[in-house]
Amino acid sequence: MSFSDVLKADAARIEAHLMQVLAGKPDQPVVAAMRYAVQGGKRLRGFLVMESARMLGVPDTRALNAAAAVECLHAYSLVHDDMPCMDNDDLRRGLPTVHVKWDEATAVLAGDALQTLAFELLADPACGSAEVRIGLVEALARASGAEGMVLGQALDIAAETAGRPLTLDEITALQAGKTGALIRFSAEAGAILAQADRGPLRAYATALGLAFQIADDILDVTSDAETAGKRVHKDEAAGKATFVSLLGLEGARSKAEALVAQAAAALSPYGKAAENLIAAAAFTIHRQN
Repeated sequence: MSFSDVLKADAARIEAHLMQVLAGKPDQPVVAAMRYAVQGGKRLRGFLVMESARMLGVPDTRALNAAAAVECLHAYSLVHDDMPCMDNDDLRRGLPTVHVKWDEATAVLAGDALQTLAFELLADPACGSAEVRIGLVEALARASGAEGMVLGQALDIAAETAGRPLTLDEITALQAGKTGALIRFSAEAGAILAQADRGPLRAYATALGLAFQIADDILDVTSDAETAGKRVHKDEAAGKATFVSLLGLEGARSKAEALVAQAAAALSPYGKAAENLIAAAAFTIHRQN
């Protein structure tokens, strides 16, 4: 199967699994909002879990919960990030954001419940031994908390009141948390499941995460809301420093290409088995949304 076919197949399987899990929850507005929040999207993070695990010989059945978990965590972050107290967005994946479709209280609770569901999924014996499950829980907690994604979000909010544009080093550090931390977890999850060395996948994902964010900054300048599925040109309108504002459009593209090459090189120990992960890195900077 081609990378595109594998990505689509994994996305469909992860979404079906999430809907099955949520079908077992109480029939309440919060659960309806959870289902709504996890619909759609590229499922790149879930794919990275599945593919890194496959590359290391882990069956899909053992990787599926971890893939669904990171998608729950990512969805929670988007639900909260879209709220008026943060980015105040009304469009996500081409649909009204959760707080717009329901209300702010429901959005807060749906996000909270998606976060806890992520760890419920990782604690399931289907993931493997107790040692493996603890490793997954610990890694996702670090990636999503005050050392990872939440730290990046906090730095992003602080930047809005800093009174000056961030430097390139500061933006890189911010995005290593806000965007990169979950991507690193996703790629490393395969190694955790296989109880293998995480080093090459960590190096791959570190470069991939930064390339992903540079591509987002490029899309914010070059795309439109219909194609992107969310509001664009917001950073420019707010006067925020981005990779594009600091490097220029062509400079940002060149940096992203260099990072993709760096990501591919990190996977050299795996040979041809890493072809789909290398293709994922290229996809990251050529996507349209």
